[in-house]
Amino acid sequence: MSFLSDGAIHWGGQELAQIKSFNSKENSHMMWRPCLRSRGLVTSLLLLACGQLMAQQSDTAKSKPIFVTNGQEITPTAAPGSNLLYLNPGLTDFPNYIASGGISTAVSPDGNTLLVLTAGYNNLDNSAGSLVAADSQEYIFVFDISKGTPTQKQVLHLPNSYTGIAFAPSGQTFLAAGGVDDNVHIFQIQDNGQWADTGTPVALGHTTGVGLVSDGLALTAGQDPPVAGGVAIVPNTSLNALVTNVYNDSVSLIAISGTTGQVLQQLDLRPGKVNPQDSGKPGGEYPFWVTVTKNGTAYISSVRDREVDVVQVTGSQLKFVTRIPVSGNPNKMILDTAGNLYVAEDNSDQVDVINTSTNQVVNSISLAGPKNVVGSLDTYHGFIPNGLTLSSDGKTLYVTVGGTNSLAVVDLTQTPNAVVGLVPTGYYPSDVSVSKDGKTLYVVNAKSVTGPDPDYFPKNTPAENASNQYIEKDEKSSLLSFPVPDSSTLAKLTRQVAKNDNFGNGSPSKDDGIMKELHKRIKHVIYIIKENRTYDQVLGDLDRGNGDPYITEFGQAYTPSQHALATYFVDADNFYCSGDVSANGWPWSTSGRESDFGTKSVPLNYGSNPDGKTGSRGTDYEYEGDNRELNVGYGKLADRIAADPATPTDPDILPGTGNVAAPDGPGTKNTQAGYIWDAVQRAGLKVRDYGMFIDLTRYSAPQGITGISIPEDPNAFQDKVQVSWVTMPELQSVFDPYFRGFDNVFPDFYRETEWEREFSGYESNNQLPSLELVRFMHDHTGNFSTALNGVNTVELQQADNDYAVGALVEALSKSPYADDTLVFVLEDDAQDGADHVDAHRSIFFVAGPYVKHGAVVSTPYTTVNLLRTIEDILGTDHLNIHTATAAPMSDLFDLSQKKWDFKAIASDYLKNTTLPIPSGAYASKATPRPTHDAKYWADKTKGFDFSVEDHLGNVEKFNRIVWEGLKGSAPYPTQRTGIDLRENRQQLLFRAATAASAGS
Repeated sequence: MSFLSDGAIHWGGQELAQIKSFNSKENSHMMWRPCLRSRGLVTSLLLLACGQLMAQQSDTAKSKPIFVTNGQEITPTAAPGSNLLYLNPGLTDFPNYIASGGISTAVSPDGNTLLVLTAGYNNLDNSAGSLVAADSQEYIFVFDISKGTPTQKQVLHLPNSYTGIAFAPSGQTFLAAGGVDDNVHIFQIQDNGQWADTGTPVALGHTTGVGLVSDGLALTAGQDPPVAGGVAIVPNTSLNALVTNVYNDSVSLIAISGTTGQVLQQLDLRPGKVNPQDSGKPGGEYPFWVTVTKNGTAYISSVRDREVDVVQVTGSQLKFVTRIPVSGNPNKMILDTAGNLYVAEDNSDQVDVINTSTNQVVNSISLAGPKNVVGSLDTYHGFIPNGLTLSSDGKTLYVTVGGTNSLAVVDLTQTPNAVVGLVPTGYYPSDVSVSKDGKTLYVVNAKSVTGPDPDYFPKNTPAENASNQYIEKDEKSSLLSFPVPDSSTLAKLTRQVAKNDNFGNGSPSKDDGIMKELHKRIKHVIYIIKENRTYDQVLGDLDRGNGDPYITEFGQAYTPSQHALATYFVDADNFYCSGDVSANGWPWSTSGRESDFGTKSVPLNYGSNPDGKTGSRGTDYEYEGDNRELNVGYGKLADRIAADPATPTDPDILPGTGNVAAPDGPGTKNTQAGYIWDAVQRAGLKVRDYGMFIDLTRYSAPQGITGISIPEDPNAFQDKVQVSWVTMPELQSVFDPYFRGFDNVFPDFYRETEWEREFSGYESNNQLPSLELVRFMHDHTGNFSTALNGVNTVELQQADNDYAVGALVEALSKSPYADDTLVFVLEDDAQDGADHVDAHRSIFFVAGPYVKHGAVVSTPYTTVNLLRTIEDILGTDHLNIHTATAAPMSDLFDLSQKKWDFKAIASDYLKNTTLPIPSGAYASKATPRPTHDAKYWADKTKGFDFSVEDHLGNVEKFNRIVWEGLKGSAPYPTQRTGIDLRENRQQLLFRAATAASAGS
């Protein structure tokens, strides 16, 4: 990218647009925020850099808020004296690369050294899109904190990791779990003062995890490998340690001797394995963290089963003691000197205090915040306490609160214990440590924003940009340090957190008025979720809005119906998916939040193991109801096997309906009921599910198992062939078994036909549910060699998806429900393409009565705003703290605009298929040919796994394949400019069309 003398921009050598001049020095203290409605302001401000602010900035600049794509803001360096350091491992080939996935911290016994462990995506590719294994590592950052402010001294590499890191009492050795490598690394201080990995890591001896791959089924790449998690030193031993085996539901005792070690014993934590009489009972699963008392009693957090398991360590022996139930999903824990165990918990949003003498919960501390700040918001969940430490005098507990991007300060001297203040942090803090003198706090932030690189942030080199703009690579981690604030400063910082998180703002009266009227007039919502596209990818060629036509891949010719929706109704050109990828995009799209387990595990599941042999960096795709590929929507083994004959017969493999990633609804009684359909059902309204949260393994399970094959039947209802099994208990009675779930072989045309079959019945019986959930997924693309009806290229699959959306809207427009039904359409995430504003910016559509016509709405809206809008329209309770504090999308609506109609337009490219599309639906009489045939796409994508969304191994390489297949030699987009392209639109489109014609 280069600037021309006349103010135009070149993107990879192509002229992009005429823009207004921009003085970066004048605006270096300002932030990029995609939220300005005025065109004049947008032009000058969207050019401003985004990202987190470096410590060298002035205090004024440091406190500027940064927009986060869930609707919050962050002010990472608001605390006086704060210092923000990005975790740069100093790679020779990628000197400005910032590591992702900062997950755990540890302070040496002498208080002089701080370790920061990453467990993130951390894949780097060369310019051809191939993984550079040597640079695709996890990291341990070593900081000298002897003087308070951290100074980076060393960066250690390890191939993989997860959560565990712990110092030995001597301070001369520390251990780090190797995650998917199923081992523990031993690091020791050397004579030169440097740390080194001293020998062969301690192998824990697992080949697979415990899940669908059990009972002899072959391990598929990336599917349920073992994962070494938490690590804790056993006191009063030569050097023994405990390690949690997250995907084997066990804990291993290892002994370290010099530079090597061995496993002494492994203990299975599941009830049926501890005592056969308890077979089939849930417990001990997904052991995450471990802490050991001075007398050798170990406490292990079981995330799925909401319990802390107690194990006694005696010499080389482990003995199971008891289970302590807790109300939330426990993650990290810490002991005080009196033997009290503090347990941070997702969903309950509290820290439970366990008396280790009695093994009873004796206190529960809400982490929502001071009552005078959060008020009644503390009834909602999504705060997510996830890391904790104690002050040196034991009187104060510090807890990272990931969901509100803050550090909670808990006074343990007052009764009851309560949060007395909040400190702003970076995006999703995941752990905290305190200096030995108790004066300085250290917080590791797992994530960052993903907009244009700021001027005060180290610019990537051309080589770094060439193939490293995938969304997971843009999630940068940082270490924030600051002095412990005094009471008056803490009060000020607490108010800043409240402002960042929209506490107490309420809805503007305009929003309230519009939404109250819509609640009266609208009785039904049809919610369509699609897959993975950015705004520029699809609507960059639109005649309005802030789109970049040079990077449009699936424009008007392929997506005429979506273009028609954007022009007839609203072009929402400032909409952002809150999720990064499908694994968290689906939780965000259906529940308005992500679990702590998911936040820490998804990047690993999407990353490639640098060993080149074993698929991902570990963990599994468990965010649409399956856990470890098992349908835990069915609690009884017989029901589970009936729904999926590949289910292992061992009754102790994830029994019950516990779901490691499911959100709770409001209050204390709505366990795992924090989805939008739960809220609608609690309001006494009806739901119908078409393809969402369907057991994905049925379309990709191992061959040779009787009864597992599901035919690709376009006439499933007529033939009475069940083609889907739902994964959520609450949806089992309301899903359509004839609507096929995620399957790239199967066209969306037939999904829409099945939806329309039922819709016709609702027209007759006047029983249309209040909320319909519809999954149209073919814009994901894939399975080109086996796709039905010749829908076998990327363009044809996009066009198929587009027509399905248009056909559904057209059917509604002709029905009796046209006057009281709204259709909302979004992508679960925006990971699979380029966008000049932000990696999260995506397409969004709304159709129906009272929607503005011909409007461009540039209000910054996110997935969370949409869910809040659905809540308000249908009159449900809020899902969580995010939707409770979000604004509804009132700018989309015009209460005087009741009349509407719509006609679906089929892309002319679909004439190359055998889909039975009516001839009158096509855009024109032309029959253009796809750029390449099915064989080309099948050959180019050979080795990619399209059986499950995003299971590609190297998503960025797939993105590049799509770009090159459609755009030929046009330079691959490598930078996001944030430029406002709303003005001089026709001139821009003409230049883009001319350039495309010249290059074709």
